[in-house]
Amino acid sequence: MHFEENEIPFETLGQFGLTHEMIEDLPVRVINDIVEGRRTPVLPIQVADEQGNIIKSRTRFALVRKDDGNVDVLFYPELEEADLSRFNEQERTLLESGKSIIATIEDKNGNMVRSYVQLDSETKQVLSAPTQVIGRNLQLIADEIHLSETEANSLGNGEPVTFVRDDVDDAITVGIDLQERTGVRIAPGDARMWSEQRNREWDKFTFGIYGCWTMDEDGNLDYVREEDYTDELWNEQKKAGMRAFGHGR
Repeated sequence: MHFEENEIPFETLGQFGLTHEMIEDLPVRVINDIVEGRRTPVLPIQVADEQGNIIKSRTRFALVRKDDGNVDVLFYPELEEADLSRFNEQERTLLESGKSIIATIEDKNGNMVRSYVQLDSETKQVLSAPTQVIGRNLQLIADEIHLSETEANSLGNGEPVTFVRDDVDDAITVGIDLQERTGVRIAPGDARMWSEQRNREWDKFTFGIYGCWTMDEDGNLDYVREEDYTDELWNEQKKAGMRAFGHGR
């Protein structure tokens, strides 16, 4: 589902500490994901409780269109612990290790559907998609890159598959990633690199018009307004500007 940028409910997001400026300063690829109805990266939010205390947390969000045509926000917050009670011990172990599994689970309409299931490692939310939908995409990719029957079966069972194309010397890995719109992600490198790669890579400093998104060593994103820049940020902004004009590294 597609949304227009002017439909983004900035007022609602602002109630959770995500200001209009913060959203506008997100990288273009993230803005494109938002208007295409995809989930955002994990972003910082804050709300005040009844006593006025500020409670900070982190969440993904996605836009949804309500029955009346208006646009609202659906949040996918970080959980302390994933609810894996519906899965058996072997399935829980696989999910917690970052693997995909196939299981019959209840969809949003209350129907029991055979689905691929994954755990969002950042929020501990359970992700799922019908096997028929993802399986069709897997088949198209398997045909395009000429996977063997064994490789195609491994891919269909949730295991990333590494291969080398005739026109490329380096290894490439394909696997199920339910954070992707198609449910499938292709990336350079072996299966270990594929598993460790972030779905959306960020620089340590991402400067916008009003401020800067920063990423710490643990991959957490935070926003700093320009008026709150430290000397380090001013220096980094200067270096970013020089790189943009082809000077320095």
